[in-house]
Amino acid sequence: MIERTRYLDTIEGRLKRFPVVSVLGPRQVGKTTLARTIAGRQPSHFFDLEDIDARARLAEPKAALERLSGLVVLDEVQRQPELFALLRVLADRKPVRARFLLTGSASPGLVRGVSESLAGRVALVDVSGFNLEEVGNSNWRTLWWRGGFPLAHLAATDGSSREWQEEFVRTLLERDMPQLGITIPATALRRFWTMLTHYHGQVWKGSELARSMSTSEPTMRRYLDILSSTFMVRQLAPWYENLSKRQVKSPKIYLRDSGLLHCLLRVEEFADLEAHPKLGASWEGFALEQVLQLTGDRDAWFWATHAGAELDLLVHSKGRRYGFEFKYGDAPSMTKSMHTALHDLRLERLFVVYPGRESYPMNDRTEAVGITNLQARLTDAGIGNAPRG
Repeated sequence: MIERTRYLDTIEGRLKRFPVVSVLGPRQVGKTTLARTIAGRQPSHFFDLEDIDARARLAEPKAALERLSGLVVLDEVQRQPELFALLRVLADRKPVRARFLLTGSASPGLVRGVSESLAGRVALVDVSGFNLEEVGNSNWRTLWWRGGFPLAHLAATDGSSREWQEEFVRTLLERDMPQLGITIPATALRRFWTMLTHYHGQVWKGSELARSMSTSEPTMRRYLDILSSTFMVRQLAPWYENLSKRQVKSPKIYLRDSGLLHCLLRVEEFADLEAHPKLGASWEGFALEQVLQLTGDRDAWFWATHAGAELDLLVHSKGRRYGFEFKYGDAPSMTKSMHTALHDLRLERLFVVYPGRESYPMNDRTEAVGITNLQARLTDAGIGNAPRG
């Protein structure tokens, strides 16, 4: 059992200030466990909306919910989106009789109602898989290989971990997507998802994928948005400003969980990954997610020019700009692209994250940071330990 203290503290803090807190993240990432832990600390009522009995208790939702006090948990609330309009009414009662903790496996953009009905009343907390803080810095290799989904990461063997990942993909496509009203055939979406692994860490090229799948570019965009809305894919937005250079204005694409990336790439063992052409891209996506778990992802972009200069990650924090590069190697060194990013983007500091233990200066504003020192170095710089959500 890995105690997810920071998430618990964040959620409980939001519940003190908002009548509704919505915990969002992929399926099987531990949202229900967090909700049950919080519910167990106070008078509460728990409704698992994937359970037929719980749904029966909410057959008349107004009568069932308006009389309750304390904490009311609605787990996997996307199963009954009609509840959102009622929650708006209940959240506006004075004095507040109950606070509502919602969990969901789809973004507000996919489940209409969270953002429309509860605007100004709800706090959103994004939950991801395990991170380095939770599993321990020395276990970074296992976290990278297996990913952060609890049941995959904690499996007894690599084989058991991979079996869980394969079943997760199948269940998501064949059961969960249809329950969200997504009518795309599972085979088509799986093919797209698998093809997307070969674009992991690259700028979105919808026209290429459309030609490969013999369909239209808008269809590819729709598929991408669905996988993003279910937290499987990250679209990292481009940063561009008034420079005398042509800048890239399409997002970069990452599979958010490195374990699922390796599963869909059919990489069977870690030794095979070290010889795989997507090794560097896999490291980039893994390290990027670890940084965003510390900094938050609301003020995060990448930057690139058509002349070839680029920055893997740009983060704004307290009015300052920080850059990140992710390099798989023993001793990264300065590149022309790094010098360009430092100058053109006026970076406060540039961190080059690599799979090592030591951190050392590369110049007066650039530092190589070993993955095991990542949290400590960002905390020292004043951009670590940012609250999630």
